[in-house]
Amino acid sequence: MLVTVMAAGRGAHLRAEKRLSEAAGGRPVVTSVGALVDGVHSLGAQRVALIAPYLPALTTLVIDYLAGHEIEVVDSLSLGVADNCAVGRLDASHLPRLTDQLDLRRADAIVLSACVQMPSLAAIDAAQERTGLPVLSAATATARGVLGALGLPAEIPGGGALLAERVSGRAAG
Repeated sequence: MLVTVMAAGRGAHLRAEKRLSEAAGGRPVVTSVGALVDGVHSLGAQRVALIAPYLPALTTLVIDYLAGHEIEVVDSLSLGVADNCAVGRLDASHLPRLTDQLDLRRADAIVLSACVQMPSLAAIDAAQERTGLPVLSAATATARGVLGALGLPAEIPGGGALLAERVSGRAAG
C-alpha cells in the first residue's frame, strides 16, 4: 500500500487519510506513508539514508515522494525483491550490516525499511547502535502513528528512536 499511495503523487497520503476519515465518520486514520513522513519529521530529520526491498524504480518513487515532503534521501539501497511475498520473508538480521553500504555522512536518520511488509523491528536498535543515527522503519512509524491516534503512549522497547522517547509531530488524521 505504501508505494501504491506514493504513486498517486505528492500529498496523496493526506488525500487518502481525509477520504478514509470521512468514510469512517471523522475517526482518525493513519496511513503508512503519512506515518513515515511524520516519523522522519518528528525526529527532526531532513536528510535520510534509506533501505527498501523494492526494485530500483520503486525505490526511486519512494525517494521522489519523500522529496516532495521536504525529506532528502542522501543515499539508498534497493534490495531488488520483485516478489511481494518474498519481501515478507526477508531476514531482518541482515539489515544492520546493510547500513554499511550506505553513505551516512549527510544523513540525519536512517529509514531501515521503507516497506511495512519487510521485517525490520528486530534490527532497529542494532542498526541504531551500529550507525549512531536514529533509525526508523515504515512499520515503526506506522505503529507510532496508530498509538498516537488512539491516545496511547508511543513508547515500545526495541523500536528505535521513534518509539523510545516522546518526539514531536502532527497527530494522525
